[in-house]
Amino acid sequence: MVDKLNAVKGMNDILPPDSARWEWLEAIVRELMARYAYRNVRTPIVEHTALFVRGIGEVTDIVEKEMYSFEDKLNGEKLTLRPEGTASLMRAVIEHSMLYDGGKRLWYSGPMFRHERPQRGRYRQFHQIGAEALGFAGPEVDAELILLAAALWKAIGLTDVRLELNSLGQPPERALHRAELIKHFEAHASLLDEEAKRRLHSNPLRVLDTKNPAMKDVVESAPKLIDFLGPESLAHFDGLRAILDANGIAYTINPRLVRGLDYYNLTVFEFVTDRLGAQGTVCGGGRYDDLIVQIGGKAAPAVGWALGIERVLALVEEQGTAVPLPVPDVYAVVPDASAMPVALRTLQRLRDAGVRVQMHAGTADGLGSFKSQFKKADASGALHALVFGADELARGEVTVKALRDGAGAQTMRALDEVAAWASTLQSPATKD
Repeated sequence: MVDKLNAVKGMNDILPPDSARWEWLEAIVRELMARYAYRNVRTPIVEHTALFVRGIGEVTDIVEKEMYSFEDKLNGEKLTLRPEGTASLMRAVIEHSMLYDGGKRLWYSGPMFRHERPQRGRYRQFHQIGAEALGFAGPEVDAELILLAAALWKAIGLTDVRLELNSLGQPPERALHRAELIKHFEAHASLLDEEAKRRLHSNPLRVLDTKNPAMKDVVESAPKLIDFLGPESLAHFDGLRAILDANGIAYTINPRLVRGLDYYNLTVFEFVTDRLGAQGTVCGGGRYDDLIVQIGGKAAPAVGWALGIERVLALVEEQGTAVPLPVPDVYAVVPDASAMPVALRTLQRLRDAGVRVQMHAGTADGLGSFKSQFKKADASGALHALVFGADELARGEVTVKALRDGAGAQTMRALDEVAAWASTLQSPATKD
């Protein structure tokens, strides 16, 4: 007996009806991105490992612990399954000289890979949607991206999501803060856990992001980066806040918000919730003006965000948001196999007219009884049943029977006039 093979741990199949929820969210995102003039980019899932070491930062959990990296057996290249989307998008922008004629607004979606402990909303293969604006330096584009995310929450009915903001300033300002931060933590070294001690000199800003409750007080008393910001950084932050205030976007300034990647400067933000336990970040991002240089391109400002699809859909489910599931407009009931040629010709004409049609299909034992076909028609969720009975076909007609509104009502329709009555079978969702 051949052993049964299952999916790799933390890499999940997405099956109906859950896949319909994904399609629903993706359709809303596509429409919203078009409304904001963001254009889609699709990058490979495998990139050179060096891209993420340079772009994400060598002293990060992702690079140190979580990347799926391997050596190509043919040529010895060091390759990695992409753990996030921004570095890949920036590589594509550089490689194809996309900024030669000015700034670009771009978005992406697809699977990412990180080797970490699977938990709700956080898997080894997970899916992100990201929006990035490249070549624009002003706070108005930071604000536009936050407004875009807020519009998405509204479109999908999320209410229990709040915005947190911070500014990381520029590298010289962070350098001053970094020195003071190290002094502070060194003076309280006995209160640091092993992870914090390891990061103290390599990446002390990440110590502020600790989830260890025993370190809460020492982190709260640490020097705040915002106190080290110069006039230009503060003006950028104030400009962003003014636009958000004008648009009625509520937010909290969180001086401990640093994000998990090294490439951020100036604005950083997260949309968070209390409904998903420890995995409270639904969407996060910020400005990363130096990333393109780190990867090998010419200096250009950039800002963006990414959201986890699994987390967003988990929050949709947690809030009880109703997600419309696709159902056919019509289910074809075919009592006898001899009627199949005419039935299928009619169904194809209906599909050509935009009607969603499910055809009854039989088994090796035949099509099944009239009663069993109607039972399946009702279970399909279809609005109507089309009955291709022998008497109807002899008259060149088909019976249309209502299964939902006005259930049981029947009308006869001419087979040679399908185009004239096809639209009467469509649900409002189909017509839209």
